[in-house]
Amino acid sequence: MAAYDAATTQKTIQPPEERDGRRLRSKDSRARIVAAMLALIQDGDVSPSAEQVADRAGVGLRTVFRHFNDMDSLFREMSEVIAGEVAAIKDQPFRSADWRGRVMELIDRRFTIFERIAPLKRASDVQRHRSPSMRRDSRWLVTTLREILERVAPPQDVGDPLLFEALDLLLSFESWSRLRQEQGLSQARTREVMEATVSRLIGVASTDGPSRPSEPTV
Repeated sequence: MAAYDAATTQKTIQPPEERDGRRLRSKDSRARIVAAMLALIQDGDVSPSAEQVADRAGVGLRTVFRHFNDMDSLFREMSEVIAGEVAAIKDQPFRSADWRGRVMELIDRRFTIFERIAPLKRASDVQRHRSPSMRRDSRWLVTTLREILERVAPPQDVGDPLLFEALDLLLSFESWSRLRQEQGLSQARTREVMEATVSRLIGVASTDGPSRPSEPTV
């Protein structure tokens, strides 16, 4: 008969409340790690280290890697946040009956989302060169935003393939980021420039400048 091993028995035969408590602590640690990662990125650090994440979360470094095999796993969690923000506008109905009006509404929706996801998207772009998952997520974002535009302004309704491609570019995260970051425009000025540009491109007439929805659309 094998010798009695109290330590092994204690590990394998645990009271239900002890097992439940351990699972809850593990779930809490994981949530704190993800929250710490997102907080560091929102603060402007596009590539925080595992040590920084552990320190911000108040856990040991080993705990970080016990929940995530590598930092890429943490960045995938970040991508889910971006996907959730995009999902908020994907199937939302528009008020305007014509595609030009819907495009103008889309500016407001996209820029609201871009302001929220900007730090996460920039962090994702930094990791893209070494992370297949980040490259996939970047392609997904571009494709999904294009699909939304195709529903708002179907190419056959736009009537000009070049015009549709120009709209896809103008309404992209990259265009918004260029105005906000490199050109240093405020949120209000960025929105004004984009609305004016798009309205002229698609022929939206207005004597007082591009019309804006009176209520937030996101």
